[in-house]
Amino acid sequence: MKSRNQSEAGMFILLGFPSSRQFQLLFFGIFFAIYILTIATNMLIIGIVTLDCALKKIPMYIFLSHFSFLEIWYITSTVPKMLVDVMTDNNTISYNGCLTQVYFFYALGFTELFFLSVMAYDRYLAICQPLRYNTLTTPNLCQQMALWSWICGFLSSLLLVIPSSKLLFCGPRIINHFFCDFIPLLNISCNQTLPTDVIYYAFAWIIILYSFLLTSMSYVQIVRAVYCLPSQLGRSKAFSTCVSHLTVVLTFYGTIIFMYIRSSTKVDKVVSIFYAVVIPLINPLVYTLRNRDFHAALK
Repeated sequence: MKSRNQSEAGMFILLGFPSSRQFQLLFFGIFFAIYILTIATNMLIIGIVTLDCALKKIPMYIFLSHFSFLEIWYITSTVPKMLVDVMTDNNTISYNGCLTQVYFFYALGFTELFFLSVMAYDRYLAICQPLRYNTLTTPNLCQQMALWSWICGFLSSLLLVIPSSKLLFCGPRIINHFFCDFIPLLNISCNQTLPTDVIYYAFAWIIILYSFLLTSMSYVQIVRAVYCLPSQLGRSKAFSTCVSHLTVVLTFYGTIIFMYIRSSTKVDKVVSIFYAVVIPLINPLVYTLRNRDFHAALK
């Protein structure tokens, strides 16, 4: 019990990216610019969809507004703390603060997985069931599906925070990362982590690959339906409606599968930057750069 209390009372040190002060300031400038751009672009999407009477009734844009709101909080769960650490040289975080960061980072990440599956299902209905699409995907139903994505994501994260709270830290509490992540916590834990490792990786396989399977099943049906269209023009138009979502799916799933369904390596921090910092900026751009409806609403 005494050891447990010492673990909970201790502070963790986030190593971040050790370098000279000049490089630290360069990192700060780059990450701060990415953070501001991410917040601004996602807020723009939410504002346009909310203000445009036509867009806010279309299922794809209902999901996109939720997705943009998710990306704002996803990047906020890690980057502001990292920026403060760079500027103040105070890389410490409390035990409760670390667990809180782990919870929200994974809750938002799991929610994004569920949203990608739901949005893939929406594309499946739009292409494979075009005559029944408006009946099957009412705005009210879309809001309910979005709400359940949030609920499932935040409930799933509890299954990672609970084993995290059982870890003991007897030695130096130095986390080789720029935010509190589950794997680095396992690496510095002094109690037996094998059961926790098994639970974590099994859960990662189940959530990530199950949601990927659901998304893949939707796209298998989409490809079959598009292939059966009589004209090349029709096939091109049908598939163009899925390009943005498919790009986001491949990028996000590719990075998280590489990151979490394998052993820890020295490139983890670099990969983490991509899916925790860069992807929340790329996603809104991917969805809006070639979107004619959004351009018209913006004008």
